[in-house]
Amino acid sequence: MFHGVVPPLCTPLTEDGEVDTSSLRRLAAFQLDAGVHGLFVGGSTGEVAQLTDAARDTALRTVVEVAEGRVPVLAGVIDTGTLRVLEHARRAQALGADAVVVTAPFYVGVGDAEVRAHYEALHAALDLPLVAYDIPANTGYKLPHALVAALAREGVIAAVKDSSGDLESFQRVMDGAAGTGVACLTGSETLADLAMARGADGIVPGLGNVDPHGYVRLYEAARAGDFASAGSEQRRLADLFARLIGIPDRNRVGRISAALGAFKAALYVRGVIGHPRTQAPLLPLTEGETRAVADLLAEAGLDRVKPPVSITRSSGESVGRS
Repeated sequence: MFHGVVPPLCTPLTEDGEVDTSSLRRLAAFQLDAGVHGLFVGGSTGEVAQLTDAARDTALRTVVEVAEGRVPVLAGVIDTGTLRVLEHARRAQALGADAVVVTAPFYVGVGDAEVRAHYEALHAALDLPLVAYDIPANTGYKLPHALVAALAREGVIAAVKDSSGDLESFQRVMDGAAGTGVACLTGSETLADLAMARGADGIVPGLGNVDPHGYVRLYEAARAGDFASAGSEQRRLADLFARLIGIPDRNRVGRISAALGAFKAALYVRGVIGHPRTQAPLLPLTEGETRAVADLLAEAGLDRVKPPVSITRSSGESVGRS
C-alpha cells in the first residue's frame, strides 16, 4: 500500500470557504491520470488544521469516490490529543480510508513516553494501518528515530512519512525500520531523489499537486536505478518549487500561506481548480502574485490541463472538466 508517489492533496475551496467538491474531483482525477500510486487527504498541504470536521469528511468522501479502490487513500487524522485523533480516525474508516496518518500530539508539549502511548492506543483501538507523520516544523516535536524503530518492530505503525527535511535522520529511520515491513516515505519535494537512492519506498510531495507527472518520472527512474535521470528531474522540480514558493510576499504572509497559496494559484492557473482561495487564517496570493505564477508555469512548460481530466464513478456518472 505504501509506495510510489502519494501526493498530499490540496483542498480546493469555494469563494465562501466550503470544500469545492467539483474541483477536488478534478484534482484527484488529474493525479490518477498522471499515474500516482496513492492519494493523501487531510495533510498539511490539505490545510487540515484549518478545516472543520465536516469539511474534512467531505474532502475524504469525495476522494474515496474518485479513487474507486484503484489506489489507496490515506486520511490525515491530525489533532492535538489521542481521543480527538481517534474520533477523526473512526470517521475516516467509516468513509472508506485505507490508512490513517497521525502526527505526535501537539500544543501540550509531550515527551517520548507519551508519544509512544499515543500511537499504541490508536493501534489498539483501530483496524486501519497507522502512518506515523514526522513534521516537527508544525508540531514542535521531532519523532526520535529510536522510537519510530520501536513502533515499527512492535507492529504499531505500518509506515512513516518523514517531513523533517533531515535526510540523515531519515536514514536512521529507514535503518531502524529495515526488516520490519514498515514503509518509509519522504515528504521532501527537493531531496526525493536522494531519499530514493538511500532506500525510501515513496514520495509525498506537496508540489506533486502541481506537477505529478514530474514526480512519477522521478520515482520510476529511481526505481529503475537510473539515478542520473532521477537527479535531473529532481533539479528541475527543486527549481520550480523554490521559484514558486518565492513568489508570495513574505512580509504579508507566513511560510504556510506562501507555499499553499502558491500551489493553489498554480492549480487555478492550470485549470484544475476553480478558485485559489485558502482557508482562514491563511491568506491567498494577490492578483499580481497569481500572474507571476502564471508566467512561471508558462516558462516551465506547465500548460493548462486539457480535457478530459475525467473519471467514471461507479454510478456511471462522468466527472471531469467539460
